[in-house]
Amino acid sequence: MTSVVTAGGASVTVRGVVVDESEAVLDRLVSDGVPRSLATGNAKLWGPDAAPEAARRLGWLRLPETSRPLVERLARLAGEARGAGLDRIVLAGMGGSSLAPEVIARSAGAELTVLDGTDPGQVAAVLADRLDRTLVVVSSKSGTTVETDALRRVFEHAFWEAGLSGDELARRFVVVTDPGTPLEGLAADAGYRTVLADPEVGGRYSALSAFGLVPAALAGVDVTRLLDEAAALEPALQQPYENPALSLGAALGASALAGHDKLVLADQGSGLPGFGDWVEQLVAESTGKDGKGILPVVLENAQAPGFELTEDVRRVVLGSRPDEDAPGAEAGLSVAGPLGAQFLLWEYAVAVAGRVLGVNPFDQPNVAESKDNTAALLRAEEGTAPTVIRAAPALVCGAVEVHAPEGLLKGVKDLPGVLDRLLETVPDGGYLAVMAYLDRDGDAAAAGLRARLAARGARLRKRPAPVTFGWGPRFLHSTGQYHKGGPQNGVFVQVTGENAADIAVPGKPYSLGQLQLAQAFGDLRALRGRRRPAVRLHLHDRAEGVAQLLAALPG
Repeated sequence: MTSVVTAGGASVTVRGVVVDESEAVLDRLVSDGVPRSLATGNAKLWGPDAAPEAARRLGWLRLPETSRPLVERLARLAGEARGAGLDRIVLAGMGGSSLAPEVIARSAGAELTVLDGTDPGQVAAVLADRLDRTLVVVSSKSGTTVETDALRRVFEHAFWEAGLSGDELARRFVVVTDPGTPLEGLAADAGYRTVLADPEVGGRYSALSAFGLVPAALAGVDVTRLLDEAAALEPALQQPYENPALSLGAALGASALAGHDKLVLADQGSGLPGFGDWVEQLVAESTGKDGKGILPVVLENAQAPGFELTEDVRRVVLGSRPDEDAPGAEAGLSVAGPLGAQFLLWEYAVAVAGRVLGVNPFDQPNVAESKDNTAALLRAEEGTAPTVIRAAPALVCGAVEVHAPEGLLKGVKDLPGVLDRLLETVPDGGYLAVMAYLDRDGDAAAAGLRARLAARGARLRKRPAPVTFGWGPRFLHSTGQYHKGGPQNGVFVQVTGENAADIAVPGKPYSLGQLQLAQAFGDLRALRGRRRPAVRLHLHDRAEGVAQLLAALPG
């Protein structure tokens, strides 16, 4: 059986047993009046406890209209930047402040350099490239994001060293934040141009707000088209059955309730590079709490290891309908359509899935755990490194130091044995998460660990375990909520590395490298404090260490 729902240029295909799973849930959503209630901003849809938060977080439903006044101003800002010879746009932002604009720019073929990490090698490479033509967008909803603040300080110092000051320096920054934040006040004092975002829109729902549109428009993207694409879908969101977003939300929620709580995302001709990473944040951070949740697993492509169907997995193909002859097509979903419509469709669908699962899709109660640990480490009298790095490794294999809780690696003598033990430790229905605190440009080869581990797990285990991969600290603003708030069935591999050179953070007692390590250690403490099995692999030589890890997992 196949159900295809199309509206506003977007379509959702639900096939086979997923249709059966979601039919009753969809009918209940309709009988409860959810389509119209959600489209009109009813904050009570997620229960009385969630209502106060939801009442302040439903502005995303109106963004196709409320963001229109931004367009003219952004066109002026973009024109001024080009007129001043500033044609290289660098975005300093995290999570919802970076993932959407990166997808928007890449999909439009526009150049946007995104810095959503604190790796000193990555930052140094950006600083060394056309600084004289660089405009920096500093983007933070809270106005206190530690990574974004550090990057702002580093760029201010770099411009000052290049001889810029006063109005010249001020013209190099555009700030995006909520009204009343510390960042707004700082920008006003410094004379930076500021675009205030809608405070009733949460970070991961902010794709069509100033957070998504400002960097994209400055990079040369036609953001009016995005808003038009989203607006075309709006009328369908009040409909009971000809509503692709409701259909998707019902399928996601119903599958998770039935025990199929892993959502494998594979792109197949969507034309939206990186869109799976944006969906990953939205789904994981919105649903992964109270011991519940849907775990998104972003694959390299539809042929990558991990795409095969297992008992607890549902597949989503981005860009086309599932092939009827493909393995697992009997339980397939696909989502297609223009980017603006897909942003709105997925936001609506995940909000619906939150109602089905009984969670508040607008809060992130466990994200602060790692942040608080990081802040404590940075305040420590001895700095960030001493108390953790001094710990004796459980094993040293060439360029790789292995740090693990006592007993986890008992009897293991080499790197292949370490990785096999981790795969064996994953419980049935669980997952393995790789978290790389490295340079996602310079150390890009590390991303290959996901596919290698998934392939090895398929050979080693009777029931393959899904494997996820995230760049740190970027994932802390995304899947980091699921890791700590979702089901307690994850096993974690953290990868850290020596920095060949470091960058001081002006006005702070720490460097970017120390901040990066503090974030890694802070998250490791949070995971181990929740009794999550977690191993840290520290690379004394990054290139050699990554090569060793990949060699330990032959294809």
